Amino acid sequence: MLMYLIFLVPLLFCDYWWFFSLFLIVGFFYFFNFFWFMNHYSMISYSMGGDNLSMSLIFLSFWIVVLMLIASFVVYRGSIYHVEFILVNFFLLFFLVLSFSVMNMLTFYLFFESSLIPTLFLIFGWGYQPERLSAGFYLLFYTLFASLPLLLCIFTIGGSSMTLFYFLIDLDCNFYIYMSLIGAFLISMPLIFFHFWLPSAHVEAPISGSMVLAGVLLKLGGYGLMRVFSFIYSYSVNYNYVWISLSLFGSVLVGILCLFQVDIKSLIAYSSVAHMGLVLCGIMSVNYWGLSGSLILMIGHGLCSSGLFCLANIIYEKLNSRSFLINKGLLCFMPSLSLFWFVLSANNMASPISLNLLGEIMLINSIMGWGGFSFLFLAFSSFLSCCYSIYLFSYVQHGSFYSGIMKFGVVTVREYALIMFHLVPLNLIVLSTDIFVLWL
Repeated sequence: MLMYLIFLVPLLFCDYWWFFSLFLIVGFFYFFNFFWFMNHYSMISYSMGGDNLSMSLIFLSFWIVVLMLIASFVVYRGSIYHVEFILVNFFLLFFLVLSFSVMNMLTFYLFFESSLIPTLFLIFGWGYQPERLSAGFYLLFYTLFASLPLLLCIFTIGGSSMTLFYFLIDLDCNFYIYMSLIGAFLISMPLIFFHFWLPSAHVEAPISGSMVLAGVLLKLGGYGLMRVFSFIYSYSVNYNYVWISLSLFGSVLVGILCLFQVDIKSLIAYSSVAHMGLVLCGIMSVNYWGLSGSLILMIGHGLCSSGLFCLANIIYEKLNSRSFLINKGLLCFMPSLSLFWFVLSANNMASPISLNLLGEIMLINSIMGWGGFSFLFLAFSSFLSCCYSIYLFSYVQHGSFYSGIMKFGVVTVREYALIMFHLVPLNLIVLSTDIFVLWL
């Protein structure tokens, strides 16, 4: 897979945008059909390999990066440093595939941090407002703040265990090691009260930056936690209730915050925080339902949230605004697109037959098994999820059209195809979800 990606590099410098996208899609389907999705590690070589957890997230990364290139056609059409843009996306995909396929803690840390650099370039280079500088610094410093303790902890583990392979580490854990190991991943997810970098990064990022942030980079934190808990499980059960309680409270709090947003992208970004709070609860409960449900919701949220950002971007390219106050009554102008708005908003509130529903059912089972009184927070969180999804759809599609708009673009086939490429896997993978529960 990595060699296939390396051999695509000449296409970048020949300025073949669509050829590169096509070869990525062909590569995706080839590797997707090549992998058996069995419940053990396979394709092991040189401290690399993959199980269902790794490969599911690698395929998600592949798919999201392909859709990022399709969504960012404006960069190619306007020749806004489009060769550099596609090169940055290529490096991002390369680092993500490496992050999910290594079995060594140190190399995972290296690629986990490396994937932030192309994302930062996307925000700085192709973002919209001058505030993108501060948004990029938030992203960098929030994530780097907790990364140094993680690096020191990895060295400590290497010294005491004499190995850094996930499955061979035998560790006498204490509170400092526990906090150092999970801190970087909690902020990356992000945990409530450490989430401020996410909405600002989403609002300032170009569409490709928003898609990869929501689709894959938030999942790196969840993946890291799942790997780390494999060897600190016996110690983690003492303290995990703190993070579960905080995330349950945070999901309700962020749900209320969503109802106050006036920027479409900001609302979708805050809804990501609420969903990842639920994923965090599932991982921290460290039981079968919780870990399987977390993986399913991570895949579902990656596709659903990315699709909503694409819809917000389509409107932004037509009206040059992301404000709820200006984007009203679009049902009259883009009736066929409003169907996609409806389906993705419904999927965002976990409707059948989406992956989100299956993930949330499993997570609610898991969290209720962990503690019965958590149903209060779960009920409020689910209710508010419906509220802000309906608010998003009804405010944008209904009402009287803003009279100050002088021109309006048409929706192209490329944009319809882009949304369909989000919707089809989101609502069809649910027919074969055994691949997501086999990896434990």
